[in-house]
Amino acid sequence: MDISKKDWKLFREKLSGWQEKYMEGLVKEYVNFMNDDTKPASDKFWELEKRIKEDKRHPGVIMEMSKSEVIWDIVRLIRLKVIAYDDLSDFSGELQQEVKRILEMSR
Repeated sequence: MDISKKDWKLFREKLSGWQEKYMEGLVKEYVNFMNDDTKPASDKFWELEKRIKEDKRHPGVIMEMSKSEVIWDIVRLIRLKVIAYDDLSDFSGELQQEVKRILEMSR
């Protein structure tokens, strides 16, 4: 599917907000982890460093944007629970249907 200019523009506008919301969730998880008094500080430090290193590569944190990959990027963001299908309500019906079709195919 060839994505419309409107959908491409909307994706670029929304992605940073989606990622910010996802990272807020990560930070809350980190805080909860760091507040766990059952583990030594050194264990928490190294585990947090490992977790951040892994999370930095997650599409909810960083993503290369390509117009030709938008549909697949959106599908991936939904599968990884960065966004929900309802977050696509401002996009064209055509884009929403294509995303829905792909998601249903892989169930």
